[in-house]
Amino acid sequence: QVHLAESGGGLVQAGGSLRLSCTISGGNFINYGLGWFRQAPGKEREFVAAVSNYDGDKTYYKDSVKGRFTVSRDNAKRTVSLDMNNLKPEDTAIYFCGAREGPGFIQDGGSYLYWGQGTQVTVSS
Repeated sequence: QVHLAESGGGLVQAGGSLRLSCTISGGNFINYGLGWFRQAPGKEREFVAAVSNYDGDKTYYKDSVKGRFTVSRDNAKRTVSLDMNNLKPEDTAIYFCGAREGPGFIQDGGSYLYWGQGTQVTVSS
């Protein structure tokens, strides 16, 4: 059974930083593409960032977070992290990590097999 657990959310002022981590137990971690998604109140879940399991751990980002967020994976520790800098009030959301395998688009939340329970990030102005 695969289980994902996020940590590191919280309340921060605009311009501040947070680091989210997601630990994955069970399954074959090195086969997973790993992504971060977020859902703000009244909005649909949206892609934020992802790191593949091939092509040198290629990374992908939502345009609005490029240059501010960095996604990384540690295969030995079975974790995926999201370093968030220069946070803005519009980054406020519940952040979810997910894991996927096989063909498809890593930015597509519908292609993910497993999800964590989410962690709240609140950025005050």
